[in-house]
Amino acid sequence: MNEEQFILNDKGETNYYTIPSFKETLLVNHAFTSRDLNLGFNTLDSDEKIINNFKIICGELETSIDSAVLSSQTHKTDIRIVTSDDKGKGLVKDRDYSDVDGLVTDEREVALFTFYADCVPLFFLDPKKKVVGVAHGGWRGTVDKIARNMIETMKTRYNSRPEDILVGIGPSIGSCCYQVNRDVFDRFNENFTDTSTILKKTGEDKWSLDLWQANKIVLEENGVLSKNITTSKICTSCNSDTFFSYRKENGKTGRMSAAIMLK
Repeated sequence: MNEEQFILNDKGETNYYTIPSFKETLLVNHAFTSRDLNLGFNTLDSDEKIINNFKIICGELETSIDSAVLSSQTHKTDIRIVTSDDKGKGLVKDRDYSDVDGLVTDEREVALFTFYADCVPLFFLDPKKKVVGVAHGGWRGTVDKIARNMIETMKTRYNSRPEDILVGIGPSIGSCCYQVNRDVFDRFNENFTDTSTILKKTGEDKWSLDLWQANKIVLEENGVLSKNITTSKICTSCNSDTFFSYRKENGKTGRMSAAIMLK
């Protein structure tokens, strides 16, 4: 696994995180935001405030809200192939899609946004074919292998080779803070051959769940090289002063975003 972790960018008005291997390609602008900017509609802030926050982060990405494309997340594994026709959807235009937890494109200046408050943000970049994607992996998306779906989509649609793809596993709830019950334990044991590094027993019908490791296993099983995977190793629940945490804040919280755009 790549030992270079996500890097904090302190911009005064907002702090956000970037992935060194992605930045080095000079192909993309990308960010994982902090709680400085709530980007979640239907949360604690007004729509006007949320739209203003989008203007701020789009400025950091060197684009405008008219180029943003927002996911429509329902903890499933569907990946939407995004084109320039989708620009503005979810923000300045209505979405004509639903149940979309992953977005991918090979078109320049289309900013892809997915949303988080403990779930796992997965960033994808194929520097050879110039393809980018983001995917939302809560425990359901992880156990149903949304990471595999993204790799398969990149292979079939854009002829990407898995060994060329760079992946970032962003800040999310860590195994230190994520305890699950038997129903989740059983689902992972149905879908994963070996869960010994994913689930650790903590009590009667209680286990800690390592979503970072689970996604890493899926990525490597589908041809992504370990050296091309960067994990932030930052727990959103432990660091709820910096990040929104659905569990820590009992569901009353905003949303961060994973955003990426080909320059």
